[in-house]
Amino acid sequence: MAIRDRTHHRLARKNAPTLTNWQPKAREREQHAPANDKVVDCGWGRLIFGQTFADLAQLARTLQEERPGKRDVALYLRDPHVVLSFAPQDLFLDPSHTFRLWLERYHYSSRRPKGFMVRLLNSRNDAQAIHRLYCTRRMVPPPPEFIWEKHASRVLHFWVAEDVQDGSILGAVNGVDHVEAFGDRENGASLWALAVDAQAPYPGIGETLVRQVAEFFQARGRSFLDLSVMHDNKQAIRLYEKLGFERVPVFALKNKNAFNEPLFIGRQPVADLNIYAAIIVNEARRRGIGTEVIDAEGGYFALSLGGRRIVCRESLSELTTAVAMSRCDDKAVTHRLLHRVGLRVPGQIKVEALDQAEAFLSKRGSVVVKPTRGEQGAGISVDVRDAAELERAIKRARRISDTVILEEFVSGDDLRIIVIDFEVVAAAIRKPAQVIGTGRHKVAELIHLQSRRRRAATGGESSIPLDDETERCVQQAGYRMDDLLPYGEVLQVRKTANLHTGGTIHDVTAKLHPALIKAAQAAARALDIPVTGLDFIVPSVAGPEYVIIEANERPGLANHEPQPTAERFVDLLFPQTIPREVPV
Repeated sequence: MAIRDRTHHRLARKNAPTLTNWQPKAREREQHAPANDKVVDCGWGRLIFGQTFADLAQLARTLQEERPGKRDVALYLRDPHVVLSFAPQDLFLDPSHTFRLWLERYHYSSRRPKGFMVRLLNSRNDAQAIHRLYCTRRMVPPPPEFIWEKHASRVLHFWVAEDVQDGSILGAVNGVDHVEAFGDRENGASLWALAVDAQAPYPGIGETLVRQVAEFFQARGRSFLDLSVMHDNKQAIRLYEKLGFERVPVFALKNKNAFNEPLFIGRQPVADLNIYAAIIVNEARRRGIGTEVIDAEGGYFALSLGGRRIVCRESLSELTTAVAMSRCDDKAVTHRLLHRVGLRVPGQIKVEALDQAEAFLSKRGSVVVKPTRGEQGAGISVDVRDAAELERAIKRARRISDTVILEEFVSGDDLRIIVIDFEVVAAAIRKPAQVIGTGRHKVAELIHLQSRRRRAATGGESSIPLDDETERCVQQAGYRMDDLLPYGEVLQVRKTANLHTGGTIHDVTAKLHPALIKAAQAAARALDIPVTGLDFIVPSVAGPEYVIIEANERPGLANHEPQPTAERFVDLLFPQTIPREVPV
C-alpha cells in the first residue's frame, strides 16, 4: 500500500501544473470528466465546481439561485469571462487568489501546538461554538444543525482548535474532498472558512488548523489542497506561502449580494473609517439610508433619510445632548448622579493632597487612581497598594487630567453593558491583557507577540503598551520584563481591561442577571443618555451584586458582535427603517 501511494505521488508531482500550463488538455478533460453540474452545500453557501458544467449558461443560472443569507462560490471555471457574460448584472469576478499545496511536497512540522489541540468536530456543542465563532468574525455562519449533520460526512469536514485549559473553541476550518464529492479525476481537495478567535491567547492556531487539513487529505491520498484568499490579505498569504502553497491561475465567480458588496463596488469612503464608525455606516447603507463621511480620521459621518440628517462620531450622535455627554465625561459627576438614585458605586474621593490620598489608601487597602476625564484607560492605575506606588500613579493620571480621583479597589469581573434607547442590547466581560509562558520567551517578547496578534485581530485597535503601568503590573506579579516566563504560566500584564490596552472581550449577554439589566437601565436614565456603555465590576454576571465605576458616552459597538448593536443604534436614529413583520 505504501509503495502504491508513493508511486501515485511521484506521478502527481511529475504532472504538476505550472502557472502557464496547469490544466489538462481538452481531450484529457473529456476522458476524465467528473459528474455533471456538481455542487456541494457548505452551510455558508454552495461550492459550485465549474469544471463539471458543460453548459456555461446553466452554470450562471446555478449561481443566480443562491439562497438569501448565503455566499455561493463558483470555482475552477475554464472560461469565467463567458459565464460572466450570461449575467453581468448579477455576477462578478472574485478578487481572490487561489493557492495550491501539492501534498507530495508537504513537509510536516516537528513543533506541536502548546495550550490548544486541533481535532475533528465531535459534538453539538462544537457545532454551536463554530457558529458563534463565524458570527464574531463577520463571516457567513453555517447553521449549527447543518454543521452537526455533517460530522460523519465523507465530503465535508469540520475541524476545531480547542483550548486545553477550559475546552473553549479558539478556531475552526472546513475542508471539501473533491473525490468523494464528484469522483474528481484530478484527485483534489480544498480548504474553506478558516477562522481564529480574535481573543485567542496562543500563537500558531491558524497554521495548525491548515496543517491538520493538509495532513488529513494527504493521508487520504489526495494530490493537492486548494484554498482561496483575498488578494490583499498579506498576512494570510505569508502563512500559506510559508507552508508551501503556490498560486495557480484558478478563478472564481460570486453573486452581487449585500455581503459581497465591498468586493464589487470599488473603494468607498467608508473604507477609511475605523471599525466603530464603519459598522454603523454599513448598517445604514444596508437599509438605504444615505451616508456621508465628514472626517474619516475622527470617525465623523452623517446619515440622511427623508429630510432627517443626523451627524455622528462613531456611536455618539446628535441625540446625545451636551449635558448628558458632560455627565459621562467627568467621572466624579457620573459617580455622584448614580449614587443619588441609589445605584451602587465604589467609595471615591478627589485628590486634594498627597497625605489625604495616603489616608484613603490606608483605609481601603487598595485603590484605583484615575483622571476625572479621559478614555480608553489612559492614565488609570488599578490595585495600587503602597504610598510610593500611589504617588507615581497620581503623577501618571495628572498627565491626562489636572483633577485626579481615588476609588476603592473592588475585585471581580469587568463587565461592559451597552444600553441603547434605555434597553440593554449587549454585555461582555472584559479581561485585562495577559500573556502565556512558552519557556523560551522573555516577558517583554511575549507582550510584543501578543500585541502583534491583537493588532491583527482588531484592525490595529488593540495592543499592550510597554509603559510604566505594564512594568508595574509585571513587577507586582513577581517578574521582570527580561525574565523567561515558564511554560503554561499565565501572567496578567495590565490591570485595566480596556480593548485599547490589549484587553479581550467575551460576550455574556444571554447570562446577564435581571438585577444587572435593571441597574444598567436605571443608570442610563439617571444620566439621561440614549446610548452608553456602562462599566460594572461584578463577582458573577449570573448574580445580582455589582458596583458601577464609569459610563462611556461613545462605546465601541463593534466590540460586541454578534449582538445587534449597530442595528439597534440605527433603529434609534431612524425608527421608520426598523424591519416590520408582514401579517400572515
